[in-house]
Amino acid sequence: MKRLAVYCGSATPADPRYMELARAVGQGLATRGIGVVYGGGRLGLMGAVASGALDAGGEVIGVIPHALAGSEVANHDCTELCTVTGMHERKQRFTDLSDGFVTIPGGVGTMDELWEAVSWAQLGYHTKPVGLLNAFGFYDHLIAFNRHMADIGFVRPAHQGIIIADETLEGLLDKMVAYEPHTPIFQMTASEL
Repeated sequence: MKRLAVYCGSATPADPRYMELARAVGQGLATRGIGVVYGGGRLGLMGAVASGALDAGGEVIGVIPHALAGSEVANHDCTELCTVTGMHERKQRFTDLSDGFVTIPGGVGTMDELWEAVSWAQLGYHTKPVGLLNAFGFYDHLIAFNRHMADIGFVRPAHQGIIIADETLEGLLDKMVAYEPHTPIFQMTASEL
């Protein structure tokens, strides 16, 4: 994995562990020689991921919509800052530039990015690993809900391993490297669906 898209919040939670985690993720990826592709912001967890990676000598590619690029939230310290027309193009660029996805804590936008990466993997638009860093148990309920959807039958058995979760970055990266792509919906027969 040469580059990973990192999905995270642009907010700064009151609990300092989240900012420390984001910075450590950026630094951890950079020290492993893995470039960061992220939302291009300088605020919140986004900014901390970028700072951590840049301070460790890593590559950081920001992808930000035009509507935000001219404001004070854009991070002009990135190795490269790409401006795009909107959110759909932004997520496509994340997919094109990265070899996988790591989601750390965040809010609604982070969930949108995670679920689109999962959905695109399920369909067959990409075969890249989709990682979920479940630090501090932040995603316990989401993991349980994903399991619930599978138990009910809304996530096919072939796709139940798309979300790769771990509580540590090191463990998550090890699992992502070992990921073997599943059979996407586009390659399934009607009887398999």
